[in-house]
Amino acid sequence: MENKVKKVFSEIFDHPAQGTYFAPGRVNLIGEHTDYNGGYVFPVPITLGTYAAVRKREDRLVRLYSENFSEKGIIEFTLGDLTYKEIDDWANYPKGMLFFLKEAGFSINSGLDIAFYGNIPNSAGLSSSASIELLMGVILQDLFELSITTLDLVKLGQKTENQFIGVNSGIMDQFAVGMGQSDHALLLDTNTLDYEVVPAEFGEYVIAIMNTNKSRKLADSKYNERRKECEQALQYLQKELSIQSLGELENKDLVANAALIEDEILFKRAKHAVTENERTKKAKIALEKGDLVEFGELLNASHTSLQNDYEVTGKELDTLVFAAQQHPAVLGARMTGAGFGGCAIALVKKTFWQDFVKDVSQTYLDNIGYATDIYQASIDDGARKL
Repeated sequence: MENKVKKVFSEIFDHPAQGTYFAPGRVNLIGEHTDYNGGYVFPVPITLGTYAAVRKREDRLVRLYSENFSEKGIIEFTLGDLTYKEIDDWANYPKGMLFFLKEAGFSINSGLDIAFYGNIPNSAGLSSSASIELLMGVILQDLFELSITTLDLVKLGQKTENQFIGVNSGIMDQFAVGMGQSDHALLLDTNTLDYEVVPAEFGEYVIAIMNTNKSRKLADSKYNERRKECEQALQYLQKELSIQSLGELENKDLVANAALIEDEILFKRAKHAVTENERTKKAKIALEKGDLVEFGELLNASHTSLQNDYEVTGKELDTLVFAAQQHPAVLGARMTGAGFGGCAIALVKKTFWQDFVKDVSQTYLDNIGYATDIYQASIDDGARKL
């Protein structure tokens, strides 16, 4: 892929690249829709990701090209006009990073030619947007010798998502893409940004990523609606409890104060946020003990909660997950990411991989009418220069 992106760069821009960079995508093992509720998440960066070949320019022009969106051609803007433009489509993600780095006072005094090429499936929910944001961050950090920490780049990635793109997402995606370590998962407290690096050793099992191939865009989905519902549930609870987020609650506290939440749907949303947070902490302990059976059971319970209490799964994800859960080679499965399409994960015995892919693919095709794509995920390092 690195050689491919260099080749694309020289063909598009008619000169060789100065450097190449990579940022992974991410899969969240467990801890879904907890990040904006002040809870824990447990993501891993994966070997699927986004590559870039780059060259600095003498002028202030920025030219961006993506082989994944080749029909859009080269998207151009100047350092003097870093405003969001709908017509610029995917290029608004790197543009947002440029905007916020310059706004923070960093000196970026010349333009760039950049060719991007990613092998993350579009709209699969594997954080292609965070991958592009952190990729742009490390490019600018390296080429302009910016004295900025990776954690601050992570925060600017989230700021780009929230304030430039307009998606009200938490910090998990950018954190996993920026701070990830090969063969480890990150248990992140999204309230404090304290984190633990946990060895992710699955022995004779592997993580399968199952793509519904149902495209979905976060900004257009019910993602923001769910976030608002959790905020409303929190406001009801704050009438009696001195808490700043749902992540501070244990399930027994929520049950004891259920009467404070006057709306049944809002209670279900809060219940998911609180129980998922507890499952995530238990999953970390299970992984440390090497108890993969318990880890798999927690994955299953997570999906049930996302389906029934949070209502973010849908027919495609439920079909995939149920097919995986029924398979004898699987310890557990659940949707991952925001939901409404995108991907699910499963913990699958390596020796039965081909059977698993064949059986789950056939069930999905029979029930949904089009194919799934299933990948084996390896855990990678965070965004970096190659």
